[in-house]
Amino acid sequence: MTDSPKPELNPVTKVNRQPDRGAYDRETIDAILGEGYLCHVGYESQHGPVVLPALYGRSGDSVYFHGSNAAGMFRRSKSDVNVSLTVTLVDGFVLARSLFHHSMNYRRVVAFGKAEHVTDPAEILHGLKIITEHCLPGRWEEARQPNDVELRQATVYRIELSAVSAKARSGAPGDEKKDVELDIWAGVIPVLTRIGEPVPAPNFTAAVGLPIALNSFRRLSDA
Repeated sequence: MTDSPKPELNPVTKVNRQPDRGAYDRETIDAILGEGYLCHVGYESQHGPVVLPALYGRSGDSVYFHGSNAAGMFRRSKSDVNVSLTVTLVDGFVLARSLFHHSMNYRRVVAFGKAEHVTDPAEILHGLKIITEHCLPGRWEEARQPNDVELRQATVYRIELSAVSAKARSGAPGDEKKDVELDIWAGVIPVLTRIGEPVPAPNFTAAVGLPIALNSFRRLSDA
C-alpha cells in the first residue's frame, strides 16, 4: 500500500487569512469530505467564472463528481479542465455583542486541479457507485443500476486530492473586552442538518417498506 500524496503547500492552497484555522492533513480533510455530500465546482468558462453544484464521493485520493451534459464545463471539451472544488459544512451562527465580530462556525475543504473527464465505462460505473454510496449508503444494491445506454449518457469527472486544504472555525464569539459588559445576548446558534420524513412517489405501488439504505443513512436524525 502506498502512502497518500501530501497536499501541495502552494500560494493557492495555503490558508493566508487566519492561518491558524488552516489544516492540510488528510485525516481532517477526509473527515469533512466524508460528512458533506454537495460540492461546488468553479471553473473559467468562455463567458467568465462559473460555479456549479454537484454531488460527489471520495475514493482514496480522488473525488468523483457528477454533472450534466448540458453544463458548459462538460459540453465544451472532453479534455481536462482546471477547477476548484469546495465542500462547506455550516455548524453555527456566531452572534457577538458587536456586529463586526459576528461570524459562523464552519468547516470547509478546497481542492484545486484538473477535473479529468472519466471515459472508461468501468470507471464511470465505479464513480457513480462511489457518489451514490457516499450520499446514501446501501442504495446502489437496492435500486436498478445503470445500463449501457445510461452509462454512455453519464458525465463523471475525477479530481485528485493533491492540492487541497481545510479551514474551520469553532467556538464562541470573540468580543472586544470593552463590549463584554454590554447588555446584549452573545453566543452560538447551532445549525443542524437532518433528514425529514420520506415521501413516497405518487406512483409508488410496490409492497415494500422504506429502503434498507435509510438504516445506515448517516444524516438521518430523530432530532
